[in-house]
Amino acid sequence: MSTEPPSGPGQQPPDDDPFRKHPPPGGPGAPGPGSPYDTPGGPQGADGGRHEGGPQGGGPYGGTPGPADPLSGMPPLADSARRTLARIVDMLLVGIVVWLLTWPFGVSEYNVDGDRINVGNGFGQSVIAAVLYTAYDTFMTARSGQTLGKKWLGMRVADLADGSNPSVQTALTRAAVLWLPFAFCCACVWTAISGGWSFFDRPYKQGLHDKAAKTVVVSTR
Repeated sequence: MSTEPPSGPGQQPPDDDPFRKHPPPGGPGAPGPGSPYDTPGGPQGADGGRHEGGPQGGGPYGGTPGPADPLSGMPPLADSARRTLARIVDMLLVGIVVWLLTWPFGVSEYNVDGDRINVGNGFGQSVIAAVLYTAYDTFMTARSGQTLGKKWLGMRVADLADGSNPSVQTALTRAAVLWLPFAFCCACVWTAISGGWSFFDRPYKQGLHDKAAKTVVVSTR
């Protein structure tokens, strides 16, 4: 395996990268037929248990036949409560920027005029929010797998298939599923549903946006 540093998002990190997905100890030199480091009856996965719950067919989303344990060799999955706290931090950071950009123009979600509530110009704020939230999440995730909230709380986004940083396309898909409904219709309700899904999802603790992009969130501590 080449030890040259990756040239961009989605590339495998170098061998000495502490976040790189490594083959389980004691495994054979050649990758198994399922996930890159799987072997039949392989060792325990990264969250402390043996991962045999993925759908049959090679990986959690199908593929080459073989045992499916994408978490083998990855760091432990991040705690869902910490993920929620990191998301709140990101929402506040970008929300402040959205407010600063829209406040001078008198754009707000709701304007009260006498006994009437006007929501017409709230669309402009929604567009700005959608663009900023999606761009922020996409850029940060594709660059390092970490938004500021995730970095401060010690976690990162990884491709479920091989543990690498998500590509720009994957990061964009993930961000769009999370933030577009948030900006235009469902606000915190959608964020709670999409992100809160990870509290109940097994075995990968994925939110709905993770499922759409085929990613997981792992600990860096």
